[in-house]
Amino acid sequence: MASAEAPTATEYIVHHLTHLSTAKQKVIVDFSVFNVDTIFFSVLMLVCTLLILRAAARRATADVPGKFQAFVEMIVEMVEEQSKSIVHGNRSFIAPLALTVFVWIVLMNAIDLIPVDLFPKLWQLIVVGLLGKPEWDYMRPLPTADLNGTLGMSLGVLLLMIYYGIKIKGFGGWVHELFAAPFGDKWFLYPFNFGLNLIEYLAKMVSLGMRLFGNMYAGELLFFLIALLGGFAALSGTGILMAIGHVIAGTAWWLFHILIVILQAFIFMMLTMVYIGQAHEGH
Repeated sequence: MASAEAPTATEYIVHHLTHLSTAKQKVIVDFSVFNVDTIFFSVLMLVCTLLILRAAARRATADVPGKFQAFVEMIVEMVEEQSKSIVHGNRSFIAPLALTVFVWIVLMNAIDLIPVDLFPKLWQLIVVGLLGKPEWDYMRPLPTADLNGTLGMSLGVLLLMIYYGIKIKGFGGWVHELFAAPFGDKWFLYPFNFGLNLIEYLAKMVSLGMRLFGNMYAGELLFFLIALLGGFAALSGTGILMAIGHVIAGTAWWLFHILIVILQAFIFMMLTMVYIGQAHEGH
């Protein structure tokens, strides 16, 4: 931490908002370096997602399904119904993609439901206590609260939009649409059409990543503030009311945050299908 004594509220929050990165530590966002913790937990949750879906596929049976199979089938049917209403055409790749994105983001978001000091304290014990590397004493485990991570996912969606646009319309048709839509196939309108289409692509990518980042970052920060409330209660001789408030606020926000975890994953999945569905259609 910032000092050998108990950290101040500002030091506590700044420490928790600092990533374990490959360069000098900076707070919240740094596009010039790799945030190791974001990459590690993103990949870890992706592996867990693939293992969960693989286990569900292997255990699938035509007999009466168990609880695990019934739960996974419910999610699969939900994604399938949504993809039918949004994407017209071949959905053999899009529906599994949407399912993977939904489960992956749910698992990444769910890291925020773990006590905020658990992973940083464990990492501090390993790095400082065993390895003697105080400069590595940073760990921010929530990947979706890192703008680098969410924009990376939205960049992947952008590339899929371009891929499907070229696949469905052909490269010539896709380029023609960039210059001919939405105002018409007139040469003097080409710059305006191209500019609007370029802005539309970029706006979709940025808004998709920013929406997920903003909601999860705000939720993470609120957990830090609630944790500080408990810390002040522990340090106060008459902090019984603060302690009670800490428990009530923490429990209430934790329960409400479960909805946010699922809702943000659902929104990201739906917008991914909408954007890819739009790539299947022409103006």
